[in-house]
Amino acid sequence: MATHSLKAALALSVAATVLACAPAATAQSSPPRPSARCGPHDGVRGALTTLTTRDHIAGASVLADGPCGHWTETAGTADLRTGRPMNTTDRLRVGSVTKTFTATVVLQLAAEHRLSLDAPVDRYLPGLINAHGYDGRHITVRELLRHTSGLPDYLDAPEWEHPELLRYRHFEPRELIARALELPRPQQSWHYATTNYLVLGLIVRQVTGHGPEDEISRRIIEPLGMRDTYWPGDETRIQGAYSHSYFTSGDGRRVDGTEWNTSFGGVGGALVSTQGDLTRFATALLGGRLLPAAQLAEMRRTVAAAPDRLWPGARYGLGLISSPLSCGGMWWGHAGTVPGGHRALVAVGPGGRSVAVALNQVPDGLQAELDFQDLVDKSLCDSERTSA
Repeated sequence: MATHSLKAALALSVAATVLACAPAATAQSSPPRPSARCGPHDGVRGALTTLTTRDHIAGASVLADGPCGHWTETAGTADLRTGRPMNTTDRLRVGSVTKTFTATVVLQLAAEHRLSLDAPVDRYLPGLINAHGYDGRHITVRELLRHTSGLPDYLDAPEWEHPELLRYRHFEPRELIARALELPRPQQSWHYATTNYLVLGLIVRQVTGHGPEDEISRRIIEPLGMRDTYWPGDETRIQGAYSHSYFTSGDGRRVDGTEWNTSFGGVGGALVSTQGDLTRFATALLGGRLLPAAQLAEMRRTVAAAPDRLWPGARYGLGLISSPLSCGGMWWGHAGTVPGGHRALVAVGPGGRSVAVALNQVPDGLQAELDFQDLVDKSLCDSERTSA
């Protein structure tokens, strides 16, 4: 993989190279609510077919909810060895969607007056950031959440140019943060860096006395009944039913990348979940069930994101992305990618419409990335158009 591929592994820019043909789209649509005038999701089916044929993505699936009720569409293959078709119930690695969970807990602690968003990192972790010109006395919790801290991403280090060589290695947050501080300062004021979220995880541990994974589980995963969401730790295999994921090795071979130690992502990218669980989380969060109104409003205060690290039109709040829709308004949520090949996105649009999208192969190149974004847009807008 190129260097930018691993940056995208948790940052969502155009990422890894995986080329293979996949079967055409197959539908799994649940009956619509009688009150909505709903047609077939032809736009979504077409977008899925584009991803699995022209873009050679192994498998893709959409789980949506809106005026037409709950519905699903899938295309391609979840396991190329057996030919098992893609579905919306398999577990997958959700990458940077994990960041929204972490941000939610940080904002809960702010609402409880256990930390301040505008306090410097050094108030909670004295001396952690104090090397090569980086100074924790001048970086706030809010800046960490919003990726405006000026910290580099440890995934930009040269050793991450070939992440498959590190796929079975354990990493500690402090080790990765220290490596980031050895890198040059980012040129832009907004710079997506998983480093920020590893620091936030250490702050949660310092403030609560518990591991950040435990706090996220206790405050979010367990209360919402997210039974298919868990922290894998150093376990390289995914528990239960899961979609395999695929990436291209340096010699051009397609490799099954499902087994991977994701401790390098930590509370910035290690969660395993399902599309259903991600939808449950996102709708609870955006519906005001996890945060008081003041903290949710803080979360939705955005700054312009760098298009080369997200995509054109994207803005970033406190662990939350906003992106415009072709049918008007915008969606709120997050997306994530892991180097083994899984990609997830969960979003809530106007009127509470929601979508969770899963791929088991990362789009290769700009056109494929745009096709992925088109799938998200159609998944949220097709229901709006057919029920209007």
